[in-house]
This record gives sequence, C-alpha cells and structure tokens, in this order.
Amino acid sequence: MNLESPKVSLDKSSEYLFNALTDVKNFEKLMPDNIAKFEVIDENCFEFGLKGMPEIKLVKKEAIPNSKIVLGAASSKLPFTLIANITEIEANKTDVQLSFDGEFNPMMAMMIKGPIGKFIETLASNMHKL
Repeated sequence: MNLESPKVSLDKSSEYLFNALTDVKNFEKLMPDNIAKFEVIDENCFEFGLKGMPEIKLVKKEAIPNSKIVLGAASSKLPFTLIANITEIEANKTDVQLSFDGEFNPMMAMMIKGPIGKFIETLASNMHKL
C-alpha cells in the first residue's frame, strides 16, 4: 500500500528542512491534535500514539542530505516506511512531500488506508511549524 501527502511549499531552505526533520524530536510539532503520546527514545527513534490507535515506534533508516529522510517501523509486525522527499525550488523555497509505503494484507490495508492517509496529510500540512 502506497500513500502520498499533498506537496507542501515552504519558505525555508532544503538544508533547514532536512536538519529539522533529521532531529526526531521535531516530529512532535507535526503530530495531529489527537496525539496521546510522544516520546523520543534516542536520536534516531521516537514512539507516538494517537487516541484509539496502537502506539508506533519509528526509527530513522536513511538520510540523504537535503533531499530525503526515511523512517521505518521498529516492529516487523507492521512493516512500513515513511519517507520525506525534500525538493529545493529556489534558495529559500522548498517542496516537501511525504509518502507512506507498507506491506499489509488487503483487510488491514482497507482498515488503515483512511486514517494513515489523513495522518500523513496532517504531518505535511504542519511542516510550517518547523
């Protein structure tokens, strides 16, 4: 299952956004209002929980300076990645798009597609808070 957020244009440099997203504690600023838990485990890992959803632990898997950050689920029970693609348009104008890629059975995919789509859309729309 692959989902993408709308592209968000920000008046920030790609370097600034990359550095902000590389620091996992900044993801708390991007979370939706219904967050029940957010905890930084270490510099590469954080755990969060939304009301009515299981808690999820994300680990930084890959970071390509100023262009891409890949976070993945720490648990193999829900194998997925969350990718932030950063595209510099001008010196201080950058597009960010999030994509979610997960391997789920059809029943699970049907149940989580809506909530996950809304979640990554919220993360993207909150990018201006960085």
